[in-house]
Amino acid sequence: MVSTVIRYFIFVLFSLTVRVKSQFCNGIAQYNRCSPNSACACFHIAGAIDIGICTDEFVDCSELVTCERSNNICSEPNHRCVYHPRCHNLPVCYSVPSFNRQLCPPIETMNTTTTSTIPTTTTTQQLFYPLRGTSVDIHPNARWQQNGITVTGGNGNGNGINQISSSWGLYVDDDQTIYVADTANHRIVEWKWGATSGQVVAGGNGQGSGDHQLSSPLDMIVDKESDSLIISDYANRRVVRWSRRNGTSGETIISNIHCMGLTMDENGSLYVVDNGKDEVRRYRRGESQGIVVAGGNGRGNHLNQLSSPRYVFVDQDHSVYVSDFGNDRVMKWMEGAKQGIVVAGDQGRGNGLAQLSSCQGVVVDQLGTVYVADWGNDRIMRWSKGATQGSVIVGGNGKGGQSNQLNWPFGLSFDRDGNLYVVDHGNDRVQKFNIESNK
Repeated sequence: MVSTVIRYFIFVLFSLTVRVKSQFCNGIAQYNRCSPNSACACFHIAGAIDIGICTDEFVDCSELVTCERSNNICSEPNHRCVYHPRCHNLPVCYSVPSFNRQLCPPIETMNTTTTSTIPTTTTTQQLFYPLRGTSVDIHPNARWQQNGITVTGGNGNGNGINQISSSWGLYVDDDQTIYVADTANHRIVEWKWGATSGQVVAGGNGQGSGDHQLSSPLDMIVDKESDSLIISDYANRRVVRWSRRNGTSGETIISNIHCMGLTMDENGSLYVVDNGKDEVRRYRRGESQGIVVAGGNGRGNHLNQLSSPRYVFVDQDHSVYVSDFGNDRVMKWMEGAKQGIVVAGDQGRGNGLAQLSSCQGVVVDQLGTVYVADWGNDRIMRWSKGATQGSVIVGGNGKGGQSNQLNWPFGLSFDRDGNLYVVDHGNDRVQKFNIESNK
């Protein structure tokens, strides 16, 4: 039976190639870029494992119809049965035009070696954009809907599968799966797109220091290369790696660190905030010591210091952005710099547009615009590159639990479309604010 299915799938792939001249995107995450044409993205083929079609990303969801459920086949010519979770929970028939390979050519790079004078051409698997960032160029005047949608929790404080408790960090995967550091429940919870309840993917075995336990986890990311979660296990003073394949226990990769926020660059280097030493350290793959890339000069408010840093973001130039909680500012440390520069706040604690109050999550878009969770003011602020004051993009309507309010916002993330996600700590929920106008 298995061999029959495999032969059938190979036949389908072959026939698809002949009919629509498709470009496959093997090993590329759902919706990730797969072509120099930024309008093209990878859509995973229904029934395939980690194989997709690189094609035009933009289509009206109302135009899509579900595939035939018995065999995932589309009757219309030049259509392919793919997953499109933004539009539908079931596989849908997506148009892949006959000129698709010309529309979405593969990404090519020129590599030369010392043993040959002839350049060779290879195909890049995917383009990197910073974790928690977005592949969309966000206009400086972009707007988000002011009423958020609860996508995680929102069912009161508790430890049920549809609840979170005093959560801190979050990570949004390419398919809009949300991972939340469910801090008070000592677990990491995964919420699939559109789900009404979550699934425990790390911890959840009571508070403790065993390999199968967590203690007040504050942040986590997904490491695609090892298909694992990397978790800031704060109260245990360790960073752990937890496999997504058979996640029954974790492996300690960094010890003796007051770890808070963390992130990773395209080389797989891990950046971890050490709140106890008021610094950010970078660990290359396999390293256990790392080097200081921000702070590390004692607690203070000088440009070479930090005070109780919380979250970290690393851009494509390897510049490090840190939410400097105790100094009510966001700092940028360029790669190799001995001191940082202020990119938001640093005008004293307050609620003015030039001020922040105990800032938490920080994300930076491709234009260098800084987005920061202004914890003490229950709002999310945007600071354009070089600006002396920011603007409120969501929240700022007083502390509360209405859809246009926040209550101690912590973690912050974009998805690849520019929609904004906020951990609404005091309301035990994650709010999604859809991008409304990108101009």
